[in-house]
Amino acid sequence: MEEKRLFDILKMYIRKYPEQEVALARKENGSWKKYSVQEYIEITNYLSYAFIELGIKKDDKVAIISGNRPEWNMLDMAIMQLGAITVPVYPTISKEDYKYIINDCGVKLAVVENTGIMNKIEDVKDEIPNLNMIYTFFKGDKYQTFNDLVELGKQHQNPEELQKREEAVDEKDCATIIYTSGTTGTPKGVMLSHSNIMNQIHNLKQTPSPWSKKAFSFLPICHAYERMLVFLYQYLGMSVYYAESLATIASDLKEVQPTMMSAVPRLLEKIYLKVKQTGKNNKGIKKMIFIWALNVAEQYKIDPCNRTWFYNQKLKIADALVYKKIRQTLGAENFDIVVSGAASIQPNIASFFSAIKMPIYEGYGMTECSPVIAVSCNEPHGREIGSVGFALPGVEIKIADNKEIICRGHNVMMGYYNKPELTKEIIDEDGWLHTGDLGEINEYGQVRITGRLKNLFKTSLGKYINPDIIEGKFNESGFIENIVVLGENEKFAGALIVPDFAFLKTWCQKHEIKYSTPQEMIKNKDVINRYSEEVKKINQNFGDTEKIKRYELIADEWSINNGILTPTLKVKRSVVKEKYKELITKMFKD
Repeated sequence: MEEKRLFDILKMYIRKYPEQEVALARKENGSWKKYSVQEYIEITNYLSYAFIELGIKKDDKVAIISGNRPEWNMLDMAIMQLGAITVPVYPTISKEDYKYIINDCGVKLAVVENTGIMNKIEDVKDEIPNLNMIYTFFKGDKYQTFNDLVELGKQHQNPEELQKREEAVDEKDCATIIYTSGTTGTPKGVMLSHSNIMNQIHNLKQTPSPWSKKAFSFLPICHAYERMLVFLYQYLGMSVYYAESLATIASDLKEVQPTMMSAVPRLLEKIYLKVKQTGKNNKGIKKMIFIWALNVAEQYKIDPCNRTWFYNQKLKIADALVYKKIRQTLGAENFDIVVSGAASIQPNIASFFSAIKMPIYEGYGMTECSPVIAVSCNEPHGREIGSVGFALPGVEIKIADNKEIICRGHNVMMGYYNKPELTKEIIDEDGWLHTGDLGEINEYGQVRITGRLKNLFKTSLGKYINPDIIEGKFNESGFIENIVVLGENEKFAGALIVPDFAFLKTWCQKHEIKYSTPQEMIKNKDVINRYSEEVKKINQNFGDTEKIKRYELIADEWSINNGILTPTLKVKRSVVKEKYKELITKMFKD
């Protein structure tokens, strides 16, 4: 029987993989808390019984406001198998965003991770009257906890009612409302059905190898990208290990030794740059071997037909001398797949990871598409550096006259919650969803993303500039943490650059330059000269109109917490333009 609703995955899991000792795990206070599939299902059902007792009905909205943890999955399944709707909410947003989301979809019950989130919600609680039940993952004086919910379910077990509720859920029913974090504008609630996401799973289940049984997760599970992958992991009977925090990823990876994980290009770029810098700090023959091996990796071609016998011999030697040690350092000795999404990855970095046996599979999509539109696969021409593979089976892709990617199929959302007019703006009368992304399709059917339609700008001289391509090249530099290219209606392109201050500190020590604070370092003459050299070097990749003619170094941190980066580490351009309005005006003055 083919699973049609998301919670059907649990019944399939226990039927096909009853021996799985670790279904879900998370590191807490230095040790791994693990749940078997039997424990996972048992706690999930207790939670469903508790929700029934609390009066949660079909189509009621229940919010989970938390980082990644096994309890997140248990709550998610417990909500959906009642026919209620899960509303995942980022734990890093503002209190105004909490108020907007909770009111917009009418959340009745919320489970909250920590006191920081709780404080934000309490500040606006009088303005969100529909939220009448709050539970927490921490022990406090005012609210009951997740454990209290589980205990309530144990005391009021009602398997007959639960079965009746499950049977009443149709695959076309809304399973979740995911609010887009977005780089611009007010959050919009994307309604996805069970069918939307289950179709993704059925069309992706062949991609991982059968031996791949251990997944590592650190990207936010409230994001459509990671959440769908975690459903896929469970469908395939894989153990899911959640990182303790972003700061512990490196050590957690070494302990878990996963076979699969997802990442965003910015993180992969940072790992690559760190590996590169560590190797270049070697001396003599070791440094020469490392640089040689790095060059071999960056020339890697995914299709074996494109690799010569001589290249393969070099690759074997490089692996024995260098790559094996890198894998040991990264905790990546047995990788099947690293899924890269949310933005395009630079070709040399994709080649590097694939060469060292951390194969990069690029995917492309958006929340409104459940989220996958196209993805790399193991078919002929299915993986190609610089492309995101083929359209997902059952999904049509076309390139519109303005070069925009449009798609239709089983992945297209039900619509934006309570926003029929906005839904009509993105999905036309023929069912084509307009992604806002620019792209092209080659003779093999591979999809290539070239930028964002809304990011394109025209200079006062009438020249169009695609900032995404320029920013991607600059982000290859170890000196640069983030960059935004600007210049609409100006005579030239300019940029705001946030240095990678950890890298800069190392550079300063090497050149015997006293390092103080970021604010002081961006004014340091030697630092200014070094960034001038870096910009000049990278500018050689572009035509005259695309070159960065002026730039400003920024000492501020750009992060998810301060609202400048999305949870997938993309820069919110509108926020940057507003925050640095005066500096941008000054930069473009004659």
